Amino acid sequence: MIEHVYRRAAAAAGVDAVIVATDDERIAAAVERFGGVARMTKPTHRTGTDRIAEVAADLACDIVVNVQGDLPLLEPDVISQAVAPLERDPDIQMSTVRRRISDETDLSNPNVVKVVVDRRGNALYFSRSPIPFVRGSVEAGRHLHAVYKHLGLYAYRRPFLLTVTALPQTPLEAAESLEQLRVLEHGFRMVTVETQYESIEVDTPEDLDRVRRQTAVGTSA
Repeated sequence: MIEHVYRRAAAAAGVDAVIVATDDERIAAAVERFGGVARMTKPTHRTGTDRIAEVAADLACDIVVNVQGDLPLLEPDVISQAVAPLERDPDIQMSTVRRRISDETDLSNPNVVKVVVDRRGNALYFSRSPIPFVRGSVEAGRHLHAVYKHLGLYAYRRPFLLTVTALPQTPLEAAESLEQLRVLEHGFRMVTVETQYESIEVDTPEDLDRVRRQTAVGTSA
């Protein structure tokens, strides 16, 4: 799986280097076997973003993209979409990606993170619960409100990444077990980009089965 993610990330336009940050020697060895680059990090990091920051501290770059290793179906264009706001506007420090939910089972699945945004696309909140709550008819609510899933991918300006990861963990971050809430709880802006691309995060054996079925369909087509 990590090789799939690595090669898709490397195929994104404008990516200069792909590095796997891990504290697991087995993962590092697997990456090196297929010719990738891996960096061992401390085993004490609270989140993946904290782990990425350890590696980014020694990099000479402006933008760092954090791609989670459980996205084997990630389209390279999604990385380009995430980075685009930072390239357009020097005041934007961080961005991420959302997609409109089309599968109703995703609404109640706590492994599918939901996000609500303001009129400009800035993130207001992330949750494992269905948000927003639509009072009254659920069917009517589906026509009035778009519900978005969050894809586990972030683009940061390197100095901002180092700043955020130096901040203490926040109550909502701990409650939801969602690292991106640290950014919002400390009052920072996070731009979201809507994408049409689908991606499945592999958190359970059932998720892996979904990926295999989708891959098989794509291959037979």
